[in-house]
Amino acid sequence: MQLTVLDPNNPEQDFPSVNKALREPDGLLAVGGCLSQSRLLNAYRHGIFPWYNPGEPILWWSPDPRLVLFPDKLVISRSLRKTLRKNVFTVTFDQAFDQVIAACADPRKDVDGTWITAEINAAYKQLHQAGFAHSVEAWLGDELVGGLYGVALGQVFFGESMFHTRTDASKAAFATLVQQLKSWGYQLIDCQVHTKHLASFGAEEISRAYFTKLLDQYCDIPVQSCAWQVQQLS
Repeated sequence: MQLTVLDPNNPEQDFPSVNKALREPDGLLAVGGCLSQSRLLNAYRHGIFPWYNPGEPILWWSPDPRLVLFPDKLVISRSLRKTLRKNVFTVTFDQAFDQVIAACADPRKDVDGTWITAEINAAYKQLHQAGFAHSVEAWLGDELVGGLYGVALGQVFFGESMFHTRTDASKAAFATLVQQLKSWGYQLIDCQVHTKHLASFGAEEISRAYFTKLLDQYCDIPVQSCAWQVQQLS
């Protein structure tokens, strides 16, 4: 099957149906285009996200199955509960988006390079400024030691990347986020592809068809109450 090549000068161009995504590599749907706000929001709304390495054209993905977490199915381990009860970290929202995405872009141990290119960095900062991309920060005193960022549409939060420099920092940020999203009325958290780390929180794999059905159900319905730029103690 031939991949659709997107026009970088036409951000309003439709994506092909996610049913046309490749089986190998799993979920590769289209190539090219741009990272404009309208292009990115259209992608997320239809269950598609960008992921590519430096020097590559933009690659767009919609894997099957999809890893998701339903907020009311959150699992918190006994050790993490203890950390949360002790208030080891202070968890905030939208207080240091630029720092979080920069930390997520830092190369990981035993991994060469990063997929968060300067182009990705700039695009998601623009989404943040427009009120669509959000960050969660875990602080130890005045030091940022963990966090994550993602995109929110309606009652769905699309997680993108997380980092930590202290044990349990990103876990505390994620668990606090999920609890807050539940209280705000969010129905679904997209985790993209399976990892043991996210599965330990109760994330589960569902079919792409069911995932896109849930997006149709929840993406266009605003949450009843939401104040991202608030501080939440873990």
